[in-house]
Amino acid sequence: MCGIVGIVGSTPVNQSIYDALTVLQHRGQDAAGIVTITDGKFKQRKANGLVRDVFELRHMQRLQGAVGIGHVRYPTAGSSSAAEAQPFYVNSPYGIALAHNGNLTNAHELKEVMFKKARRHINTTSDSEILLNLLAYEIDNELDRCDGEIEAKNFFAAIRRVNQQTRGAYAVVSLVIGHGMLAFRDPKGIRPLVLGKRVTDDGHAEYMVASESVALDAIGFEVLRDIAPGEAIFVSNDGQLFTDQCAENPSYHPCIFEYVYFARPDSTIDKISVYDARVRMGNKLGEKIQREWDDLDIDVVIPIPETSCDVALQIAMMLNLPYRQGFVKNRYIGRTFIMPGQSQRRKSVRRKLNAINVEFKGKNVLLVDDSIVRGTTSEQIIEMAREAGAKKVYFASASPEIRFPNVYGIDMPSANELIAHGREVDEICQLIGADGLIYQSIEDLVAACQEANPEIREFETSVFTGRYVTDDVDQQYLDYIDHLRNNDSKEVAAQEEAANLELYNEDH
Repeated sequence: MCGIVGIVGSTPVNQSIYDALTVLQHRGQDAAGIVTITDGKFKQRKANGLVRDVFELRHMQRLQGAVGIGHVRYPTAGSSSAAEAQPFYVNSPYGIALAHNGNLTNAHELKEVMFKKARRHINTTSDSEILLNLLAYEIDNELDRCDGEIEAKNFFAAIRRVNQQTRGAYAVVSLVIGHGMLAFRDPKGIRPLVLGKRVTDDGHAEYMVASESVALDAIGFEVLRDIAPGEAIFVSNDGQLFTDQCAENPSYHPCIFEYVYFARPDSTIDKISVYDARVRMGNKLGEKIQREWDDLDIDVVIPIPETSCDVALQIAMMLNLPYRQGFVKNRYIGRTFIMPGQSQRRKSVRRKLNAINVEFKGKNVLLVDDSIVRGTTSEQIIEMAREAGAKKVYFASASPEIRFPNVYGIDMPSANELIAHGREVDEICQLIGADGLIYQSIEDLVAACQEANPEIREFETSVFTGRYVTDDVDQQYLDYIDHLRNNDSKEVAAQEEAANLELYNEDH
């Protein structure tokens, strides 16, 4: 998962983009980057690390310009080299920079097309670079059709052809030197993208796009609406907004994991409050626990911070049980399931959480988490609860069993690393060491989100159901993703990157 932001302003946008990226930091902690346009030239800074570490005063002073885009990244497959931090740019036509959240499921095919048909070399393993070159190629083709006098309708025509060739999930923001900012969303609306506006004191209209509405809130933009599936927008350098539908058969299939885990609770995505969705998840899971566990003697409900706190509070209210914060989280440790090695993940759990012994000692506790992926974190946390003195430890997951890998931009591991793949609940319960385990049903999870926006008929739920909404994912592709994502490949890549890190110019 990544976070993107783009602003067309009337004054320098570097600080606003920086502030927006810090609000989106939860979407990626591997790398960060900003590109602005000054005097017809790209100014860029990108590197591995958190936003606060990547951008120093000297970088911000250089990133002048009233138009810019930014990105926070974690790698979904393959390399996490600093050279693959975004945004990417190409020099022709005009000069185009691009930031992307998602994953193209036909990236390998498109890379060959770019080399053979467009004679464009892709220098990284990132599908975002492929998408950038495809967009540049189609804009170049459009220039030939319009004799060099390009307008918004020409950009939309180029994006329409991009959509016809790409498969998968993508939310994109892009700069075109001398023209303005483009943004577009995949035809299924899998990855989120929000449009906002503010008017300056002197009457200038400024526009912004971002992965989540909270980024717009943080810097004073009014949320206009979500960019629709397949829709594209173009904002000219002088602040004119143009929109067009650039997909033949668009349909809403937003990723349901945004509401389960990734998005901030103070965001609204596709007219669904993330906080409200999580409250509904808690109500429905609480009802299920009442039905199926009415004989269990539970003393206290404890969330595994932080995403599950809202869910756990609702469960406690439903069950008329005390709600307690039993774990203290170290906020400076990255998310464990995106760390490259299993041994590193196991060590990080103890550094990430510490138990408050008094909340566990002598009690039967119900631990609540948003999901169970590999089971590594759950097993370690249950051990910590027992060491803190818990008599029995029950475990509830706010989402269903994760049985299948994600191919749309979330770094879910390969199927054989998922603890629920090929296993039933009782076996999973035994493996993580719980005295009882209960999952949210897929029907209740969908209902918890759908009740807030009945217009959405179907969510992207492939990690739970194995049904991929783009209808192009077969076993061969899953095997390919498995090869890219397995721990050995990541650890080898990390060693290679460490050896080459000094060769990378941090000012690129």
